[in-house]
Amino acid sequence: MKRILTLGTAAVLALGAVTASGSAEGDLAAHGWVGTWAASPAAAVANTPQGYPNYSIRNVVHTSAGGNQARARLSNTFGTAPLTLGHVTLAVAADGPRAASGTMRTLTFGGQSTVVVPPGAEVLSDPAWLRVPADADLLVTTYVPTPSGPVTYHPLAQQTSYFTRAGDFAGEESGASFTEQTAVWHYVSEVDVRGPARGIVVTLGDSITDGAHSTPGANRRWPDRLSDRLHGQLGVLNAGISGNRLLLDGGTAGRNALARLADDVLTSGDVRTLIVLEGINDIQQNPHQTDPAMIVSALRQIVAQAKAQGIRVIGGTLTPFKGWKVYDPTLEKTRQAVNSFIRTSGIYDGVVDFDAAVRDPADPLAMLPAYDSGDHLHPNDAGYQRMADAVPLTLL
Repeated sequence: MKRILTLGTAAVLALGAVTASGSAEGDLAAHGWVGTWAASPAAAVANTPQGYPNYSIRNVVHTSAGGNQARARLSNTFGTAPLTLGHVTLAVAADGPRAASGTMRTLTFGGQSTVVVPPGAEVLSDPAWLRVPADADLLVTTYVPTPSGPVTYHPLAQQTSYFTRAGDFAGEESGASFTEQTAVWHYVSEVDVRGPARGIVVTLGDSITDGAHSTPGANRRWPDRLSDRLHGQLGVLNAGISGNRLLLDGGTAGRNALARLADDVLTSGDVRTLIVLEGINDIQQNPHQTDPAMIVSALRQIVAQAKAQGIRVIGGTLTPFKGWKVYDPTLEKTRQAVNSFIRTSGIYDGVVDFDAAVRDPADPLAMLPAYDSGDHLHPNDAGYQRMADAVPLTLL
């Protein structure tokens, strides 16, 4: 498990419940921290042995739950040298890299604006008073003053973020200096809020959970659509990594799901429910895993570890992939066996039959064309909506 450095949080909370504008916020005392957004660190950016010195990177992230306080986790999980964060800010987004007027907050770490993140570690900021809306974009901006080693990132953001190589512009409200764009998230791994949400749902998965082939910038991944149905009552954290497997690590596809379970799920605050949709890459990626017992063993262990933490676990059936470039009857037989286990084993607290939700009634081994992105493996926006609609909210 990676180390999470939490510096001086209790001291900051003890200063009293007063917002930046001076108004009382005592009503938050009964509310704990919940995650409003997350992206699992997957790998280090290739060819970044010195990191990104003198860069300011403005990550655009989308909230699921709202609140009146916020904090952020920053990651050096795949770094090989200490990472110095010289200035980190959080703001509500207006448009593009521009912050909404009056919302820019400098984040501190144990009361200090600079923090050093050791290799393999994450840091958690002190709380900042900021009115965070549900279903809105935030800007998490990092400035790194010195060389740091390889940069930890999440490759498939389906979201445009911004950066500049020209120095510390983390506190710039206008965003005018952020003239370059990126399609990945750097350093930031989670944003938490204190507000009315009653807990967190985490979705553990691969590219289908990560939102591959959904419309960029539109927040149409199935966990986003699930969040829309919950209307901020629960935070929804996306722990999907494209290419991820249960049994093998895979470069930019991250550590295997069981290896990253503690970091990406179990250490998030107030997780009530975990939805697991993993295994199709073990089947369809090389080397192909055609023994369902191997996949089932990993699924059983994910369930056991989550339940040991008091987390409800919902199993998601593997969606159809007939027509995908490597599809064959042997791989299909494995998928069917895994889905049979998910539906009938009884180890889950509930099952979401994603397979039944998106398959073609006329050809049940294939995805319904209306839900197919065109590659016969990943859904399109309508398919992701259908998956979200298939989740019974009573299970959460």
